[in-house]
Amino acid sequence: MNQQNHPQDSHVNRRDFMKSAALASVGTALGSLALSGCSGPARAAGFRRIPDPEPRDVVRIGFVGVGGMGTGHVNNLLRIEGLELVAVCDVVPEHAARSQELAVKAGRRQPTAYTRGEWDFKRMCDEEDLDLVYTATPWEWHVPVCVAAMKTGKHAATEVPAAVTVDECWELVETAERTGKHCIMMENCCYDRSELMVLNMVRQGLFGELVYGEGGYMHDLRSVKFSEGGEGLWRRAHAMTRNGNLYTTHGLGPIAQYMNINRGDRFDFLVSMSCNSRGLQAYAAESFPVDDPRRKEKYVLGDVNSSLIRTVNGRSILLQHDTNLPRPYSRLNTIQGTKGIFRGFPDQIHIDGRTKGHDWEPLDEYRKEFEHPLWKAMQEKAVGAGHGGMDFIEDYRLIHALRTGTAPDMDVYDAAAWSAISELTERSVANRSRSMDVPDFTRGQWKTNPPLGIIQG
Repeated sequence: MNQQNHPQDSHVNRRDFMKSAALASVGTALGSLALSGCSGPARAAGFRRIPDPEPRDVVRIGFVGVGGMGTGHVNNLLRIEGLELVAVCDVVPEHAARSQELAVKAGRRQPTAYTRGEWDFKRMCDEEDLDLVYTATPWEWHVPVCVAAMKTGKHAATEVPAAVTVDECWELVETAERTGKHCIMMENCCYDRSELMVLNMVRQGLFGELVYGEGGYMHDLRSVKFSEGGEGLWRRAHAMTRNGNLYTTHGLGPIAQYMNINRGDRFDFLVSMSCNSRGLQAYAAESFPVDDPRRKEKYVLGDVNSSLIRTVNGRSILLQHDTNLPRPYSRLNTIQGTKGIFRGFPDQIHIDGRTKGHDWEPLDEYRKEFEHPLWKAMQEKAVGAGHGGMDFIEDYRLIHALRTGTAPDMDVYDAAAWSAISELTERSVANRSRSMDVPDFTRGQWKTNPPLGIIQG
């Protein structure tokens, strides 16, 4: 999800650090792209189920990365009962101070600030009595923060993607199993109104047997990537060294839930192809003076990446990524079965026996009958929250699970499976679209794991 830009984000040291960190991390992670198949050593065959969290009256939270998106989550959390924002951590002291002020204005106690550099989250994890560590940092820091949290006895929650590489995905899974702590990727698009409603329709069998889905992240991010603040401090660096689908989970998460991935089915293998890299170069040439160093940067990220994923049960998924060209926003969000089809942006539906002829109907025609109960219950509370309210609902559901001692809606195996697709697409692109196997992070438990139910309010 996109981080909002704030004037305070224009911090020279942080900008230089984030760019170098992104390049170093990504370069190391992808240095072995020429290899075929999945990366990393063979994993242990054992499987240790992560227990439900112990219920608690108050969830004590430490938040790492309180810039644009992090501030949005802090605002959401301060509206939820039964939690205490104990600490905030950021490499920019002004960001931490801003969150402290927000807490005080909300009538909460002022959280402790940790601002001694990029690794100060480890000191926070060591010193603070926390139930949950939540991170909204640049992508390279998601795994280090989550691992530090779980190793010190805290649950972890992270913005998307949960990890950049397959090996990092395994690290999250194995750390969660070893510590017995949950690691949840906060995929907000799974809580959007249309996605929840379609999930309800899928569960009621309206589409019949599911056979095909489409998801994607199609969003003109050129101005964001070249900005002097926010994601511009680090996101463009990924386009310099990586070529594939770099942002999988917004489009893939809802499709995975419709298809019961890791809960009756799983991703089996994929192939991926990228077109030429032209968009960022053209934007820089048109936007900056001749002597601007950004005009000399080299990019390898193909402007449009298309990947096909096959599941063990024979379903197929088209997953696309397009952030370097002018285009309206879309996540595709299509699901097709033996009795009908839904496609998003705009939301349209066709159900055999209900829709007249071969036409599309507006999804709104079905809301009275199929609106998801969670959205019905939470809609008023979510008013004013980010991304149409779904950000608040995802934060509320996480806190609700920890307070009541129930399993979260998404788990570490979802985080790993949805995030690992990214590196696998890069490997496929680098090997002339060769097929790449997707690891089974559940080690066979997908066969018996129950599907995600229809959550009540």
